[in-house]
Amino acid sequence: MIHNQHPVLNKNSEVVLFAGQNTEVLANKIAEAYGQQLSKITLNKFSDGEMQPVIEESVRGSYVFFIQSTPQPSDNLMELLLMIDAAKRASAGYITAVIPYFGYARQDRKDKPRVPISAKLIADLIHVAGAHRLMTMDFHADQIQGFFDIPVDHLKSEAVFMPYLKQQDMSNVIFASPDVGGVKRARSYAKYFKTRLVICDKYRERANEIAGMTVIGDVKGADVILIDDLVDTAGTLSRAADIILEQGAKSVRAICAHPVLSGKAYENINNSRLDELIITDTLPLKQKSEKIKVLSAAGLFGKAIRNTHENRSISKLFVNG
Repeated sequence: MIHNQHPVLNKNSEVVLFAGQNTEVLANKIAEAYGQQLSKITLNKFSDGEMQPVIEESVRGSYVFFIQSTPQPSDNLMELLLMIDAAKRASAGYITAVIPYFGYARQDRKDKPRVPISAKLIADLIHVAGAHRLMTMDFHADQIQGFFDIPVDHLKSEAVFMPYLKQQDMSNVIFASPDVGGVKRARSYAKYFKTRLVICDKYRERANEIAGMTVIGDVKGADVILIDDLVDTAGTLSRAADIILEQGAKSVRAICAHPVLSGKAYENINNSRLDELIITDTLPLKQKSEKIKVLSAAGLFGKAIRNTHENRSISKLFVNG
């Protein structure tokens, strides 16, 4: 394993922000929240699709932040690794990979024989490429932080969603986790708003296909809010909404940090019994839907970048921090 040297941080060093192609819209908002413009990077492509990022200004001795989510296709990840390598070879002082949505995070363990632990592999690639730090939001599982041999700033989408919910009528709300693995995430909302928590116990026979689901807890007459880290095909949320309403709930909404929204996701959401799906902008939407409300995570990332540069606490940005 290649171990990067961890330079002593100097808050007088210049901060330079760059965006990957997939995350330009969010990166511009983050730069605006931070208070400066994105610096220029050009992505050259050979005829076979091979990429070559070119940093168009000096980054020697600078704090460099590369903002790029890593959904499919994997070109997004490759572009990020190449940008980090370019900055390392240009003598950047300190390199932070800002990955609002960290792809491959669902592959965080061996759940069957002869499969990779892909999240660990991606962590190693980012480290070896030359990053000194990672900043992200809502890992699929908190323990993924332990896959990294560099510091990880793990931001919480609660800091985006909870202020929005505080402006709503929460008198009849209870929170629900769409699966057992998300109980801790949903419980933090229930604890903050001093209300109850229910659990949807699901099992799958194959990826993205639910074989069965049971609601554990009483939802009768309640306005239920489902809490999850990401929404992919929206099959789980749609199924959970149906079952919760069948159990006597008054309404069902959902909060998910990362809008992966692949396959028939938009069709599933529009045809579902969900009143609303509230997401952040860690990934760009492919199409619009009247049921989808987007809250920006740019302000949270902008503050986190400033706190990192000025050696101040990141945990103070958390609602429960």
